[in-house]
This record gives sequence, C-alpha cells and structure tokens, in this order.
Amino acid sequence: MILVTGGCGFIGSAFVLGWLNTSREPVVNLDLLTYAGHPGNLAAVAANEGYTFIRGDIGDSALVEQILTRHRPRAIINFAAESHVDRSISAPLAFAQTNVLGTLKLLETVHAWWRKLSPADASEFRFVHVSTDEVYGSLDPHDAGFTEQHRFQPNSPYSASKAASDHFVRAWHHTFGLPTLTTNCSNNYGPRQFPEKLIPLMIHNALRGEPLPVYGDGRQVRDWLHVDDHCTALNAVLERGRPGESYNIGGRSERTNLAVVDSICNALDALRPRKGGGRYIELLSHVQDRPGHDRRYAIDDSKIASELGWQPTVKFEQGIRATVQWYLDHEDWVESVTSGSYRQWVELHYKSAVPVA
Repeated sequence: MILVTGGCGFIGSAFVLGWLNTSREPVVNLDLLTYAGHPGNLAAVAANEGYTFIRGDIGDSALVEQILTRHRPRAIINFAAESHVDRSISAPLAFAQTNVLGTLKLLETVHAWWRKLSPADASEFRFVHVSTDEVYGSLDPHDAGFTEQHRFQPNSPYSASKAASDHFVRAWHHTFGLPTLTTNCSNNYGPRQFPEKLIPLMIHNALRGEPLPVYGDGRQVRDWLHVDDHCTALNAVLERGRPGESYNIGGRSERTNLAVVDSICNALDALRPRKGGGRYIELLSHVQDRPGHDRRYAIDDSKIASELGWQPTVKFEQGIRATVQWYLDHEDWVESVTSGSYRQWVELHYKSAVPVA
C-alpha cells in the first residue's frame, strides 16, 4: 500500500482518485483537514475497501509512527502543505510550521521507521515530496525555463518555506540514505481547486456577477499544468524515478494571467451566458499588485521527459473548458467550501485592494 499525506486537498485528492481508479493497491490518506482540505473531494471513494482516511498532522510523530507500523507503506507521497502565496504574506509562521517543521518531523519519523525495515523492503521504499517551481524565483521574459540545476531564489514566504522543505528532503537522502524524490511543478488547475487560486476564484466571482480581481497589469506569466497530468507525472516519478533526484513537471502552457482570465470568460460565455447579456470579461478589475509578485515562471521538463518518458497530454484550452464545466456542474461543492471564513479572506485580500486603471 501507499501513504498519501494531504490527500483531501486539490492535488492530493486528484492523485488518490486516479490511483484507486487504475490500481488495486490500497491508499491510506493522512490529512489534517485545514481550510483547503475537503473530505467531499474523496466522497466517490469513501466506501472503497482500498481507501483509508486518517485525520491528523504530519508533524504528529506518534500518529505517523502508528500508521507506518500498522500499514507498512511501500511509498509515501507528501502533498501536505500550506500552498497559497497570499496567505503566506499574511501569516508566514503557519507556512513555516507546516511546510518546514511538519516536513522535518515527517522525515525524522519515516527515517526512524525505515531503518528497521528489511534490506529488501528498505531498498524498495520511496518518499516522494511534492513541491513547486516557485522555489526557483522569477524569470525575465526571454529566459530559458527552470531546470533542476537552477538555484533556489524564493521570493515569498510560501516559496521560501517550500524551498526549505526541499532542502531537508535532499539532506535526508544524502545524509541518511532515505530514498527520497522531489518534484517541482508549475501552476496546477482542474476540478476541486479551492477558490482562492486564480482560476476557481475567477469562475466563482464571474458566476456571482462580482469583479474579477487581477493583480497589477495582469501580465505575470505562469506555466499551467492540468492536475491529471501532474498525477501521471507523480506516478512516473514514484515507479521509475531515481532516489535522490528532483524532477520538474510542467504543462508546456505559458500564459499571462490576463490570457487565463480571458479563456475562462470565453468558456463561461459559451457554457453559461450572462443573464441580461454582455460578456464576463467586462467584470475584469485590476487591483493593486501584491508585494514581491514574481513576474514569470517557466519549466524545462526535458529531464522527466527523457528519463521517465513523461509529457503532458491536456492542452490548456481543452483543460480550462473542462474545468469551467466541472465548476458549473458542482455548484454545491463550491457552496460547501466558500464558508464565512473564505468570504472574510477574499474581502481582506481582494475587495479591499485598491483598484487601478
């Protein structure tokens, strides 16, 4: 069996659903169920005999040790993280607590358990740490994409916390021999993403007739990776990756934020036209840019392509239309996660932001 941490979140739930749809190997999901972890994400497999959910913290060493001793996973895929840049600016200590100290405690507990395995089991074990391209910093418009050799230059509390966790994972391999692998992915999108991130936020606000808040001039560039493509890449890393290595995972779909919002609005115009006419893009509102906003990310995925034979398959325009359709078909899910605390957060970070021309 495998152990997934943070499996009720956006990417973690996509991984668990995909795994149980294609494999008979059981999954244990350890998740603390913070604001972005939604048990409804895995309602479809809640009764699956191959699925076990345990509510808890990766930093709870006693609990993690119990899980490892009882279930004896052949692999751990660590999704558990605080992951939103805006929240990290408001509350950086929470990101250090989960992403740095939580990962460190998890590594210590796993390593102590791993040392007791038989040589054969220890050799086959894998610890896959899921991270972000944001650890590399920002690129100029004509720079080549990030490779695995690019030096870390994190510019936000979030990316700094993930960079620290990546370094700890690397150290546990090189110092203690733990068979770790790290992945650094570009911006994900797809179903079940918490609506504080750009794409679901735009869909949510558009359907409510509210402004579509875009930071600054909206020309920041990101590489967009469909979550299902990300999950197939993680499978490839788990099964064929070399311990001690890191692998960049990209979608080969660089877009400005303005272009992404335009694609969302075009899909909404086609799938659910505005009442009373007009186009959704008319709701676009530029707001004051956030501090330290990275200008461009881009991924060079040649290593994972050449070593593991992986490449993305979901084209952005196809993926964004399917994503918009999912949110239209699951408005009950959106309502269940957009609680009072969510609305307070949006008020703080967007509605109170200064509109700009």
